[in-house]
Amino acid sequence: MRPGGNRGWLLRLVIAFSFAQGAVSMARPAVSYRALALGADERAIGVIAGVYALLPLFAAVPLGRRTDHGRCAPLLPAGVVLIAGGCALSGTADSLAAMAAWSGVMGLGHLSFVIGAQSLVARQSAPDEQDRNFGHFTIGASLGQLVGPIAAGALIGGPDMAGTSALALLVAGAVAAFSFVSLWRIEHRTPPKSRTGQGDRIPVHRILRTRGVPAGIFISLAVLSATDILTAYLPVVGEHRGISPAVIGLLLSLRAAATIACRLVMTPMLRLLGRAALLTTTCLLAAVLCAGIALPVPVWALAVMLALLGFCLGVGQPLSMTTVVQAAPDDARSTALALRLTGNRLGQVAAPAAAGLIAGVAGVAAPFVMLGALLLIASGLGLRQGRTGAESDPEDREDPEGLADPAEQVESDGRKASAPDPERR
Repeated sequence: MRPGGNRGWLLRLVIAFSFAQGAVSMARPAVSYRALALGADERAIGVIAGVYALLPLFAAVPLGRRTDHGRCAPLLPAGVVLIAGGCALSGTADSLAAMAAWSGVMGLGHLSFVIGAQSLVARQSAPDEQDRNFGHFTIGASLGQLVGPIAAGALIGGPDMAGTSALALLVAGAVAAFSFVSLWRIEHRTPPKSRTGQGDRIPVHRILRTRGVPAGIFISLAVLSATDILTAYLPVVGEHRGISPAVIGLLLSLRAAATIACRLVMTPMLRLLGRAALLTTTCLLAAVLCAGIALPVPVWALAVMLALLGFCLGVGQPLSMTTVVQAAPDDARSTALALRLTGNRLGQVAAPAAAGLIAGVAGVAAPFVMLGALLLIASGLGLRQGRTGAESDPEDREDPEGLADPAEQVESDGRKASAPDPERR
């Protein structure tokens, strides 16, 4: 089936991703609360949050290489098994070191699922559908981020924080297992065509030098770091300000609901502003809002800021996916997406660790100022990318290394092609 055909696979993928992301979003704050109950301080919370990304950091590119030259779907059930196992075993762990290890397994499962899923969307979507389909795909993540913290907040609390947080982690493992119900006939049977063989892969440094790829990677890193530290550190802020776990869960879910709303109106916003202007504006607003969380504001003001922040952060992930996919060479799209995820995981390792150090020195609200600085840089990159894209030749931007065949370069220009290839629509 050609790209852009029946989109039933996309609906099933969104459902599966909702369960998988819901389990992870439920587990992340539960891990923080269980670690606090086991005696962790702010630095230890940062280390555990960073370990979540450590194993994926080394696995992303090999998985992307494999997916470029094979099927995407097998990564999805493998990822679900690792997520479910990591959640359940985190709930039974009785030491901070064991919690960190199983958190890493959970992160590896999430990475496997996301690489397979994003590659599937890139491969089975026509170029003019990628912004929309990536936006719809990430709604699955937002749905999970909406329900997961509410469920965690409902289960965690009372005098037995260690016991209730362990229960929340076991429930999260069961939620992840429900992803299996929609992982059927999700990948088109037609094998992907490849111009390069297994022995002639495009080097990683060439992919990273492709115009548009580095900016997309950093924007994604900044946005995900903001989401990740919000999830991991808002419970700590709540403990210091006397906000109950249930209210923290509602606040995190409010942020996720605003992100869903953003992605539902992504297409008209793109028509109105364009990709570069939309990325620049939302990253700039998100930077201001993240810094505002550091202020000792009342709960209602915190709720307003998190709702606006969720709306702004909803733009970065799907548009950075499209930016990377459309900039990368055709035979290295999954690897480029994997490099984007590697950047995300680098951020998830470095940002929480840095946040832990900053929180230990300057207080638990200080990491949000750091996030504001990251998003401010991302806003500048979005603006620069828009100017570069307007001034440069589109063909040169997509193939700066001359990797495509001359015939394909001619074919990619609608004015020179005699008949477009239906497989490339």
